[in-house]
Amino acid sequence: MSIATPPLSSLFKLPFSIPKLKPFNTPHKFHTFKPSPLRMSWLNKLGFGVRSAADSSVDSSSSSAIAQGPDDDIPAPGQQFAQFGLGCFWGPELAYQRVPGVTKTEVGYTQGYLHNPTYEDICSGTTNHSEVVRVQYDPKECSYDTLLDVFWASHDPTTPNRQGNDVGTQYRSGIYFYTPEQEKAALESRDSQQKLLNRKIVSEILPAKKFYRAEEYHQQYLAKGGRFGFRQSSEKGCNDPIRCYG
Repeated sequence: MSIATPPLSSLFKLPFSIPKLKPFNTPHKFHTFKPSPLRMSWLNKLGFGVRSAADSSVDSSSSSAIAQGPDDDIPAPGQQFAQFGLGCFWGPELAYQRVPGVTKTEVGYTQGYLHNPTYEDICSGTTNHSEVVRVQYDPKECSYDTLLDVFWASHDPTTPNRQGNDVGTQYRSGIYFYTPEQEKAALESRDSQQKLLNRKIVSEILPAKKFYRAEEYHQQYLAKGGRFGFRQSSEKGCNDPIRCYG
């Protein structure tokens, strides 16, 4: 007899609500990228084209070594970093923007083998990058455990390389820690969460690696209105439903 899995959003009691992400029926991203010559020409003019091996000035071994290195960016004084992969980064970024004590969010790419990847590079499925939200937070106002609660409540951690209609290795679930304390908290949190689910959690828990900030149009995408100009609130404590669209 199977046991029904409770809604993830019901598993935590936070001082604010984490709304379930509500994507439109039409998928806004794809795990393969096969642009037409016309689209490719347009992307190249904007600097977003998929590059060839000849375009890179860094050989593959050096590129991999840089990409696999640690995140050497430095948070603001008194702040800490955290990295989370929850599928398409647009909705999760907005969820973290709303958390009291979070002072900055950025979306980007990490855990891959290519130095300075583009969005089209990571969508090719060949670079092993994950789409992530890098959160800067004030530990005096926001605990790392609170960020973990948002992580579990904001996506399905049991689907490998997939969130809803978005399929590909870049959409995998992951927690990328900066300190031994974060690692310990992440492992304990995963074990606690696993007891509440009847499907195996597949979220990877790994050291944070070099963070490549995504193209500017991806940053705070939903708060800025996305493609249709429908702005969604990033106010602290806001619990409006988050709708993802391309």
